[in-house]
Amino acid sequence: MTEAIVRSAAEHELPELLKLYRHLHQHDPELETAAAERVWSTLLASSFMTVIVAQAAEQLVSSCTLAIVPNLTRGGRSYGVIENVVTHADYRRLGLGRRVLAHALDVAWQADCYKVSLATGSKRETTLRFYEEAGFQRGGKTYFEVRRP
Repeated sequence: MTEAIVRSAAEHELPELLKLYRHLHQHDPELETAAAERVWSTLLASSFMTVIVAQAAEQLVSSCTLAIVPNLTRGGRSYGVIENVVTHADYRRLGLGRRVLAHALDVAWQADCYKVSLATGSKRETTLRFYEEAGFQRGGKTYFEVRRP
């Protein structure tokens, strides 16, 4: 396993995080700096959001975002949603993505979440097994989405 520190992202790491996200959605247009900085400030200021990163060899190499959503069911226990799971192409299959997800789950359980959800658009069996090996169950619920036209 590669030596890495897993932690919450720091304010100054926005440029490096945006660079890492190119490994997630390489065909997305680059976000304008002012827009990225506005979103980043909102993320960092929110008590509901945590951006988790793995740092190895002085660079960010894996990340995910955890939203903890307050809830009026399940005894008032929150639930978590994980998005934007990414590992730099040169650092895949080294356990870093799994460590980032484990850290996100630790944060969620410490916040007394009753569940954590994660969705993927990937149909690749290796990706689906990766999430299962990280503790997520396939087929637990049916997931639907609507995208803005």
